[in-house]
Amino acid sequence: MIGVDLFSGAGGMSLGASQAGVEVAFAVESDPWAAKTFAENHKGTRVHCDDIRTLTKTDLSEFSKRRDELILFGGPPCQGFSWSNLKTRNLENDSNWLFLEFVRIIDQVRPAWFVFENVQGIVNTEAGRFLDELKSLLKNKYALSESLLNAKDFGVPQDRTRYFLVGSRDDIPFSFPTAVGRHCPTVDDAIGDLPVLQNGELQCLRPYGTRKPSAYARTLRNRQQSCHNHLVTRNARYVLNRYEHVPQGGNWENIPARLMKNYADRTRCHTGIYHRLRGDQPSVVIGNFRKNMLIHPTQDRGLSVREAARIQSFPDSFRFHGSIGFQQQQVGNAVPPLLAQAVFGAILSKASKSERIATWQ
Repeated sequence: MIGVDLFSGAGGMSLGASQAGVEVAFAVESDPWAAKTFAENHKGTRVHCDDIRTLTKTDLSEFSKRRDELILFGGPPCQGFSWSNLKTRNLENDSNWLFLEFVRIIDQVRPAWFVFENVQGIVNTEAGRFLDELKSLLKNKYALSESLLNAKDFGVPQDRTRYFLVGSRDDIPFSFPTAVGRHCPTVDDAIGDLPVLQNGELQCLRPYGTRKPSAYARTLRNRQQSCHNHLVTRNARYVLNRYEHVPQGGNWENIPARLMKNYADRTRCHTGIYHRLRGDQPSVVIGNFRKNMLIHPTQDRGLSVREAARIQSFPDSFRFHGSIGFQQQQVGNAVPPLLAQAVFGAILSKASKSERIATWQ
């Protein structure tokens, strides 16, 4: 089957689709640095770097001809649905309505399957208004299946729940994949073998450290001798002073009040602020990890881009482009590839079985 990725970002969902066996032929992404990252890591995919609202039926005509083997997928910008962004979880935020572009393109192309992905918060935003609208526009055209899936249940070292809506044009029954049932990698499994960094180090390419990698890290290394994007934001001295007081699993509450005087009311900080990851457990959500100032388990600094990418399940061969801020944003916004792979694998299994039954009949 072939895939079209809308709102592709850096390409985590496409990577998972490719790993499952989908040939991703076309992607749409408005951010130029994310589009560059996508293009550099998906050499066979044509990338439309523009606002999705500029995409026309003509742009997609070649895929309309192959609709019976087409999976259309994507996750419209999710910041407006995020629980950590209450100010924009409302009907007035224009970006919250971009899911209508997803529906428009489905109507134009009529793919055999679609996958809509978003943050867990979309279920509750405006009492479910956006999600109800999406499903009402599609339910008479596709058989719909929905689920909340946690990445840690599919081999990703991160406690990250995402919403998925899968549609089958030909009413093929679909069941979401179940948890893999094996030990979930920990943060230490994910990043423990990477070289030690000092605050603000910006050398992009580094050879691996001497520590033996875990089975998870070895898979992501895939016989490489070094990795890109192992670089970290430079924090001010007063921020580093705060880090020193936070134990693994702790957060801003462990920082003495005298060091938090620039906060008008530090008690309003959410639990993810100044959170030091536990090495022996899966990570908390790797979202805006620079803004939240997530702390390395044993080093008094933030996470490097590569460490966050490892926790998201990106292989070390996947290189991010742009400034460190753009790289951090691309990693934080991405769908964990291993989670996406499980969903697309389940779709391909159903599609293949349906095709075999049709041939036999």
